[in-house]
Amino acid sequence: MRARTLLPAAVAAALLTVTACGAGSGSETAGDSGAVGMSPSTVSSPAQQPTGPGGNGSAVPEALNFTATTVDGKPLDAKTLAGKPAVLWFWAPWCPKCKAQAAETAKVAAAHQGKVNVVGVAGLDTNTAMKDFVAETKTGAFPHLSDEKGEVWKRFKVTEQSRYVILDKNGATVYEGVLPAGKGLDEKVAGLTG
Repeated sequence: MRARTLLPAAVAAALLTVTACGAGSGSETAGDSGAVGMSPSTVSSPAQQPTGPGGNGSAVPEALNFTATTVDGKPLDAKTLAGKPAVLWFWAPWCPKCKAQAAETAKVAAAHQGKVNVVGVAGLDTNTAMKDFVAETKTGAFPHLSDEKGEVWKRFKVTEQSRYVILDKNGATVYEGVLPAGKGLDEKVAGLTG
């Protein structure tokens, strides 16, 4: 009996996610004041411990207080992203909009290397498919998390692929939304690096 109750909910969630990839989402949000889908405590309340990279005494924002594994099986501690703006690119291997964003995202990562952290957050498929996507799109110059269980997606309350979450150097979300083909990403990142 329980399986009958859970199955429709799971199917509805899957359809919502699949539909989001092909739809022209108008749910883009920008601005310094709002972190769409994140609680205020996640955005602005830094964790008291531990301190940022290099022991500089700056607190690590709660948004970056997690660990994950890359598609290559390497550990990534998000605390190491603290102190610089970060672009989190949420994608799925089978998503055509995500593939269309790959070249521009890689270009922005290369142009702002050392000033901005760019991290892909892959989900909604297997790690093998994620690795294939990285190879096919030639986006291996920056790390990609294998988020098969959706833990990072849940942390940032991302409910559809092909989303960017851009954090300032303090870990506050300054943009969350869709950038078709990555257009506008460079301008948003350049605005954070001065």
